[in-house]
Amino acid sequence: MSGQEPSKTRLDDLQARIDAAKGKDDVPSKLEAGHTHAQLAWRMVIQLVVGIALGFGIGFGIDRLHGTTPIFLVLFIGFGLAAGIKVMMRTAQEVQDRNARLGIGQDMPDDEKDA
Repeated sequence: MSGQEPSKTRLDDLQARIDAAKGKDDVPSKLEAGHTHAQLAWRMVIQLVVGIALGFGIGFGIDRLHGTTPIFLVLFIGFGLAAGIKVMMRTAQEVQDRNARLGIGQDMPDDEKDA
């Protein structure tokens, strides 16, 4: 090199040529756009388990404090299950909205969507 700093326009031009050679376009891939299916499944399982575990802990604690039968334990496990399912459904809706916004899954024929 001659010791000169490369100009910004030359670097941008070079980057554009590299991206074109790689076949890179403006649409992000499924991995860049979000979670893989396995990551999403684990996220949802963890959300459900945490909801149930928190309900168990709160119910058990209240039962221990008041010396009652496990009525609060059963009640709060139900609340935790409902909360976990609600969070899972919200996560699924967020993923569906993001995929619709990015156009992922829009190119499938209608008969394949039902399967």
